[in-house]
Amino acid sequence: MKKDLKKLRQARAEKAKAGKTKVDALNALLEKTELTEAETAQLTALEAEVDQLEKDVKDLDTEITAEEKKARRASLFGATALGGPALSTVVNDLNPERTGGFHNLAEFAVSVRNFQVNGVMDPRLGAAPSGFQQNQGSSGEGILVPTEFREQIWSLVFDDGNLLGFCNPEPTMGNSVGIAKDETTPWGASGVQAYWRAEGTQMVASKAALTPTMLQLHELYAFVLATQEVLDDAPRLQNRITVQAANAIRWKAFEAVVTGDGNGKPLGFMNSGALVTVSKESGQAADTINVANVLKMYSRLLRMGGRPMWLANSDTLPQLGQLTIGNVPAWLPLNQPLQGSPDGGVFLGRTLNFNEHCATLGDLGDIVAVDLSGYALATKAGGGVDFAASIHLFFDYNISAFRWIFRLGGQPYLSRPVSPAKGSATKSHFVALEAR
Repeated sequence: MKKDLKKLRQARAEKAKAGKTKVDALNALLEKTELTEAETAQLTALEAEVDQLEKDVKDLDTEITAEEKKARRASLFGATALGGPALSTVVNDLNPERTGGFHNLAEFAVSVRNFQVNGVMDPRLGAAPSGFQQNQGSSGEGILVPTEFREQIWSLVFDDGNLLGFCNPEPTMGNSVGIAKDETTPWGASGVQAYWRAEGTQMVASKAALTPTMLQLHELYAFVLATQEVLDDAPRLQNRITVQAANAIRWKAFEAVVTGDGNGKPLGFMNSGALVTVSKESGQAADTINVANVLKMYSRLLRMGGRPMWLANSDTLPQLGQLTIGNVPAWLPLNQPLQGSPDGGVFLGRTLNFNEHCATLGDLGDIVAVDLSGYALATKAGGGVDFAASIHLFFDYNISAFRWIFRLGGQPYLSRPVSPAKGSATKSHFVALEAR
């Protein structure tokens, strides 16, 4: 029997709220050293009530999970009105507080256009919760996209498989965020220090050496035009304004993380003072990568936690695939039986990600060893998505415009490479190979 997912979630929230009240009362009694006879009885009753509420919440969680699974399967394997497979991007509309009652972004966009062109108000637009109605400017320029679809777009841009997800996010409500950078090391002469002390001697105080830094958020946008024909074709519209716009923004954002000059965009690690550049070998041929190159690169990578990985242009694959250390291949390709192997395989024991951000073979940045947790990325709190739709710009062409604006900023935490505890070769979160 199908159950109302919205009612299940509401019931779960009410049970959790009641549980918190009971637990607070229970903890207050448990903190007392002595209890009266009445308080002892109350304690026993509260224990039983909390146990029952805990069971009720677990049962509701199980029901909610089951209903969500049914809805997900229905969207994945169901049939559309055209008899074809259903779109995997269809969003369950059982929670109108998040979707405004729309099944997907395409349906919402068509309703917006009908309202603006023909004056036909979709009841779901008119009855939508607060924040989903018009952004009432001087001429009512657009309608704010419902929360569910805003977050859907942002998840495509910053999904777990995307390189931006490895950076260190700093959410902010404004257009800039202040961070305090600590570029000291445990072995350095500044920052928090540890000392050996002889009995009876005075301790030496130390303090953190913090450098305040402001990350300015920059505007990154996608501006998409759609004809009436496209708007009438919901599957094509869903793909165009969700997937393609998200792909463009995702690529542009990480391109700035890698190569941005810091002017109106984030400062990329390739243009920062934190980059370590390893020299090529004496007499090394042009457009080649050898074992000595990558071992020296890996030795210069600062490994203090984080997730070290390799980034490379796929042009480098013919070189990387031939590298061996002794009789062991340096690159473990995808056909190896390694559970969870990443798309680019494993190189020197670390994830290798082939991408279009790295330079072509032989140029500086064709292969880099990085720890992206050493990159500070500032974004608007809640995803920072600003969406608007308009028919005013191209009214005479029967074309509607859709616009997304994302705000983000970023730079490496380190302003320069750090000196090692022993030795003279500096290290950083970002290491590249000299042009060859």
